[in-house]
Amino acid sequence: MDYQDFEDIESLESQRVGFDFKGFLFKALNLWKLILSCIGIALIIAYFINVRKQNIYKLDSLITINNDQNPFFTANTSISFNWGGVSGKVGSIITEVKTRTHNELVIDSLEYYKQYLKEGKYHLLDIYKSSPFEVITDKTKPQILNVALGIKILDDKRFELYHTFENNYATGQRYDTKEKLTIPLKPGPFKQIFSFGEPINLPFFHGIVVLKSKIDVQPDDNYFIRYLNFDSVVDSYKKSIDIEPFSRDATSVLRLSLIGKNKSKIVDFLNATSAILSRTELERKNLYATNTIKFIDSSLGNVNDDLKLVTEEMNEFRKQNKIFDVEEEMIQISEQLKTYEQERLLEQSKLNYLNTLENYLRTKTDYTQIAAPSSVGIEEVNILSSVGRIIALSVERRNLEYSTKEGSILFEDLDRKIETEKNVLLEAINSTRSTISVQLGTVNKKIANLEAQLIDLPEEQQEYLKIQRKLDLSQEAYNIYQAKRGEAAIVKAANVSDITVIDEAKDIGNPPIGPKKSLNYMIGLMIGFFSPMLLIFVIYLLDSTIHGSDEIEKMSKIPILGLIGKYRYKNNLVAYEKPKSAVAESFRAIRSSLQFIFKNNPSETRASTLMITSSVSGEGKTFTSINIATVYALSGKKTILLGLDLRKPKIFDDFNITNEKGIVNYLIGESDLNEIITNTHIENLDLITSGPIPPNPSELLMGDKLKTLISTLKDQYDILILDTPPLGLVTDALELTQYADTTIFMVRLDYTKKGMLQLVNAKYRTGELKNISFVLNFYRHKNNHNYGYGYGYGYGYGYGYGVYGNAYHERDNKSFLGKVKNFLRRL
Repeated sequence: MDYQDFEDIESLESQRVGFDFKGFLFKALNLWKLILSCIGIALIIAYFINVRKQNIYKLDSLITINNDQNPFFTANTSISFNWGGVSGKVGSIITEVKTRTHNELVIDSLEYYKQYLKEGKYHLLDIYKSSPFEVITDKTKPQILNVALGIKILDDKRFELYHTFENNYATGQRYDTKEKLTIPLKPGPFKQIFSFGEPINLPFFHGIVVLKSKIDVQPDDNYFIRYLNFDSVVDSYKKSIDIEPFSRDATSVLRLSLIGKNKSKIVDFLNATSAILSRTELERKNLYATNTIKFIDSSLGNVNDDLKLVTEEMNEFRKQNKIFDVEEEMIQISEQLKTYEQERLLEQSKLNYLNTLENYLRTKTDYTQIAAPSSVGIEEVNILSSVGRIIALSVERRNLEYSTKEGSILFEDLDRKIETEKNVLLEAINSTRSTISVQLGTVNKKIANLEAQLIDLPEEQQEYLKIQRKLDLSQEAYNIYQAKRGEAAIVKAANVSDITVIDEAKDIGNPPIGPKKSLNYMIGLMIGFFSPMLLIFVIYLLDSTIHGSDEIEKMSKIPILGLIGKYRYKNNLVAYEKPKSAVAESFRAIRSSLQFIFKNNPSETRASTLMITSSVSGEGKTFTSINIATVYALSGKKTILLGLDLRKPKIFDDFNITNEKGIVNYLIGESDLNEIITNTHIENLDLITSGPIPPNPSELLMGDKLKTLISTLKDQYDILILDTPPLGLVTDALELTQYADTTIFMVRLDYTKKGMLQLVNAKYRTGELKNISFVLNFYRHKNNHNYGYGYGYGYGYGYGYGVYGNAYHERDNKSFLGKVKNFLRRL
């Protein structure tokens, strides 16, 4: 790699321009009005959002989960059972509150699918209990969904029901079965007057509107009633209700909370939730006792039937036989026999219970309907505990069905526990049944021995004693079952719910938690600030124009010769007609810099040649050529300005001359040199215009006659100014560089593209352009961030760059879209 390669790499690196944060900051500060306007608009939007949004409230209540033992529970009754302890209950309650089944009960009890509305400033307001009337809904018939039916109160006896229907059909719902139906409608306005308390049966509404007595009613007040989809209401409350432990230390205390727009509805929903939780928990707690009472009732009915039959049999026997006395010894034997028969009856009832329980376990899957073993006198600890555990597991599985999909691993775990407990219970049943069978055999033997002792009595006495024993046994069994039933009823009546409300939900003037107005204003402020900043950032990144001298210094090693400010004037002769202006001073400064360059690069002749070019039209090339020529002429230098832009001649307009003859005529041999030179009204300044537009401008500029012309003019003048075509559009300017001692490349800030500097840099590195310098046009002090020439006067000139631009780019009249594009270009 040679030195030239290193030099090229260094030059390329110098052109790499990173993100200029300082330039972006200046751009943003320059557009402070836009940013401030966006912030103002965003804050106004935030204000309207705040005033239109309804207040949001949050209320809560506290419940506690206890594990209260029934005061009548003893080892002999064993009717109630513990279904999981406090920790298990807490988890079940938290799950149950979030289930659809529980929330359906709450919504149904409160009828939250029905809304009472009143028109507010921005939207319909839910007035709930503040409504002056109550609607008694006929749940057996469909009500139209999501339609606000207007109710206009005429007086204390009548009201008008009205609405304008747009379709022929609408969706309705029955709230007893929750079935959805299609309701036929008649499109158009509907109005009808009804009396308060009058049953209303319309295709879209079925119910009674009752006027409340304690609320003042203003005639012609407008209210609305709206029915909602039951499932949607349940789903919204299911998602909104929140339940969690009150603290880590008090895990059995739960906090219920709900967020909504109407505090009265929140209070009622929370309190109804607590009440329904307590009621359903008590029903589950009484499940064991309820099943036991059902079992005893069925057994008691059978015993009662047997008692009636035996009583009738005794009465019939006494009618047919005379009353006789039985010996005391035989009576004692009969009493013993009755005792053994009672024992046999008890053991047989136990055996029947065990057989029934075994068949239930083997044929059923819901084990929540098992009666208490103690109801038939079974006191086997294994059976009592197993029955209690299997019912508790079954209740837990049923609760889990409300919130968990079938097939979950939780069901698999519970089913495995239930199956294990069932197998343990079946083993205990078999063991207990064997024991009872042995005891039953023993009792039967004792009964057989006693019956053998009574065989010597007369047949009538034997029959009498037999019937009497049957009567006593039936009466004894009846009394036992009655006592058991009373015991179970006492246990059930004494049960209390383990869920207790310790702090009811109540509206105590709780302030709203939303909308968060300050947060909305803060968001509005941030959006209002960062949105235009992001827009400015994107425009800044996509902007390919040059805005300041510091950008040029980063992109190119070509020096900056001078700065020309912006100045509006009627023509391009600013240096001559406004010699004291800042722009004229800028051109004199450029003249001084050029003298230094000419001195360091002496010409072989007495004249110095300056070529002025640019990348595209509209960058001030012709304006600069005229004024530099002017300041040289005013300094006493004999100066000539050559219009070498043969494609679109322009410089003759400012001198009030025609373009009939010019350098083209000379190059094609039609005129000699003296005929094409024009003396201007400016002393020491002559002008050669371009002349008529030729068909082959490049070929003319490449000919030897131009070289002869330049050589001749150098002998006659001190300064030659060449006004050439744009370098970025045509190649003519490159052909003219051979005649120039130095070259000025015009850069118009906020207009010239950065890519054009890449073109100039490439030609500068290859040697096609020598002794080239930049002159910055349309310079404004705030455009420049680092460059310190001191010419930032903030003035400008009236050079019509748009007219010049027509030479190569036709420009349309500025439409509205053009103005917008121009504004974005300035960004």
